Amino acid sequence: MTDMNGQQQNGKHAADTSGSEAGSGSEQPTDPEALQQDIERTREELAATVDQLSAKLDVKSRARAGAAEAKARARANPAPLAVAGAVALAVVVLVVLRRRRSR
Repeated sequence: MTDMNGQQQNGKHAADTSGSEAGSGSEQPTDPEALQQDIERTREELAATVDQLSAKLDVKSRARAGAAEAKARARANPAPLAVAGAVALAVVVLVVLRRRRSR
């Protein structure tokens, strides 16, 4: 099974340190202060993950950010936008001229 980052998991919960993983550096602290620090670190990591997921799911703000980025790119380099506008205008003119000729 893979986690959200595409990394392989071995089927054990992250807090499960029994078995062959005991000496791999993922041991649980036994002193209460260390446990509290571990809990706080885990809470911070979980909060960061939730914030990242919330940002990915907020379609409205992502759309606004994309629009703002597109505007900034258009202001920085207006040539592609001008070319696209000229092409659109040329298409409209050609359509109008063809319709007039066919009458």
